[in-house]
Amino acid sequence: RRGVFTGASGLQIAYLSGIESSSDPAPAYCFTAKDITSLKMSLLSNSKFKGVDILLTSPWPKDVWNYGNPPTDVDLKICGSEQVASLAASLKPRYHFSALHGANYERLPYRNHVVLQESAQHVSRFIALASVGNPGKKKYIYAFTIVPMSLMDATELVKQPLDVSENPYRKAGKEGKKSHVAEATEDVPAQQFFFDLKQSQGKKRNSDGRGGQAKQPRKHPQPTGPCWFCLASPEVEKHLVVSIGEHCYIALAKGGLMSDHILILPIGHYQAMVDLSTEVVEECEKYKASLKKFYKSKEKRYVMFERNYRSQHLQLQVVPLPLSCCTTEDIKESFIVQAQEQNIELLEIPQHTDIKQVCGLNVLTVYLEH
Repeated sequence: RRGVFTGASGLQIAYLSGIESSSDPAPAYCFTAKDITSLKMSLLSNSKFKGVDILLTSPWPKDVWNYGNPPTDVDLKICGSEQVASLAASLKPRYHFSALHGANYERLPYRNHVVLQESAQHVSRFIALASVGNPGKKKYIYAFTIVPMSLMDATELVKQPLDVSENPYRKAGKEGKKSHVAEATEDVPAQQFFFDLKQSQGKKRNSDGRGGQAKQPRKHPQPTGPCWFCLASPEVEKHLVVSIGEHCYIALAKGGLMSDHILILPIGHYQAMVDLSTEVVEECEKYKASLKKFYKSKEKRYVMFERNYRSQHLQLQVVPLPLSCCTTEDIKESFIVQAQEQNIELLEIPQHTDIKQVCGLNVLTVYLEH
């Protein structure tokens, strides 16, 4: 009913035969919860276990379509087994094949780790195949090349494809805590990406404990040493300043990537966007909107990224690019390719999402402006 086959090459295939049964003893063509437990224990007892190369089951795993592309030829209300879903979540197969429901369905690959909380792991792919020789000529053969996980370089193994999605079996209670949508202006749409720089966080600011004002400290944060970006600091090279508002200012970048590479900075001392008070954020948004209009008049678009790495003062780097040289997708692909080469995982978050809801201080955020 269940087992693990390891080939001479090291390729590991786990299998679970038959359909689910609630009775014990079960008919010969069924599996039970005990079979699931036995199969899990035979693999998970190994402290070095990372996952199996291939998992074969007859039923589909329940809710495998969550966070991905839903199938169109099956009834989602009755399709799938929760026990198979539990098995797939534990065994983390690189490829999971099922065929019971007679429909061809290939789900988007999904990740097996929690971004920014766990180290990167390989992705899983679920493929359902139709019945052999079906009259509708639906796909019932799947040909692919696979190198055993045990022989792969760790960096290569954990590479994340562009269309990777969330794990369909991880039903976190966070679903109810939907991110609040930032009140950004409609003429400043953006795609945002961030990655964890895996550095220790700075010391937390002390809260004065009054009336839930922890997110907006009464006392203005002060730099721990000389700061090149606090406007009141003697270290600021004021000849580079272009415009000064009430809470923010913009300046030319010293040694910029190009002549019109500029910075948006808070006048006061803040480390990151997630640390800003509401009024500072609002003025930042106004500057971003104005800069977008300015660059558009010059037939340019800009890429904006927040530098928050070995730096104590927030810097929003604004780098313009000619509209004719590349599209937003080209720019996005460049970031993804470079991140993969550096073994850094990028995570795309929904447009207008409040960054404070999804990340801490220790990240770098990239905005690809359209």
